[in-house]
Amino acid sequence: MQKLRQLIINPGSTSTKIAVFEDEKVLFEKTLRHTTEELVGFERVSDQYEFRMNIILDALKENGIELSSLSAIVGRGGLLKPIEGGTYNINDLMYEDLKVGVSGEHASNLGGMIAYSIANAQNIPSFIVDPVVVDEFDDIARISGHPLFDRKSIFHALNQKAVARRAASELSKKYEELNLIVVHLGGGVSVGAHKMGRVVDVNNALDGDGPFSPERSGSLPIGAVVKACFSGKYTQQEIAKMIKGNGGLNAYLNTNDAKSVSEMAESGDKKAKLVYDAMAYQVAKSIGECAVVLDGNVDGIVITGGIAYSKPFVEYISNKVKFISKIFVYPGEDELLALAQGGIRVLRGEEKAKVYK
Repeated sequence: MQKLRQLIINPGSTSTKIAVFEDEKVLFEKTLRHTTEELVGFERVSDQYEFRMNIILDALKENGIELSSLSAIVGRGGLLKPIEGGTYNINDLMYEDLKVGVSGEHASNLGGMIAYSIANAQNIPSFIVDPVVVDEFDDIARISGHPLFDRKSIFHALNQKAVARRAASELSKKYEELNLIVVHLGGGVSVGAHKMGRVVDVNNALDGDGPFSPERSGSLPIGAVVKACFSGKYTQQEIAKMIKGNGGLNAYLNTNDAKSVSEMAESGDKKAKLVYDAMAYQVAKSIGECAVVLDGNVDGIVITGGIAYSKPFVEYISNKVKFISKIFVYPGEDELLALAQGGIRVLRGEEKAKVYK
């Protein structure tokens, strides 16, 4: 079988991670860091496009990576219109939507833009894979309780889908043949019900419902939130920061470092232990909710993300939910590999690239 070489581009707010994969083996990987001074002159995120692309091209040249050796280029999917999961060919419409920020501005928008431009110059395909806007909700999951506030699908789609496929492989099944509950434990926490290859329900991990996390409040008692909003004590920006940034572990313990909180709990800090256990408790409750969504027919529970390295945290969750199904634990996240795997599936004909419309 012919080896496939792909360039992977994953932009963050102050860095751009790039890698060259030959099939699933890393040939080259580098994090290109961008200083505040370098970025301050760009009014919009999309304005950074040529600046970041040129740095990527220089890094490849310096390390002897010939663009002519590439089979495809895969960029991190950005804030597009809601789409179903999968690998998408980057087309003119997607490029424009990323450029204008059709669903908001984020550094990840640059991934698709840069991949498209470099690939077009080489006459090779360019892809994005499972962006955060993946929306495969059943209609019933959109109903919140008031028509002004629809529930939205915003979650760690790339990593959730990648580890779901990994678990499916261990079960000797296809992802599309299984019902799985996938838990991503990071700065934000998302718990998704994967029904035969579709995430039919998941909490809004950006700034909405679900378990609290190291820096997000998750679901809060809504009446108390309304009173705080109109108390005159806080600005809208301060309330927003309570929900995302200064919520969760940060709010209770003045740190968003879950590892530090775990160490505090193990050393006898009772408050740290209570809060840390409460975070695991809420995750376990959300797993139970997803089991209901899947009618109790659950082939596996998959736990991933940085906090999955914490044995006490994973054990707390596992003890609560092991009656539901077999548990798979894949600590950390490897977005570069997940992006490469999405491109490989299309290049090998295992999947058909989807069209953004």
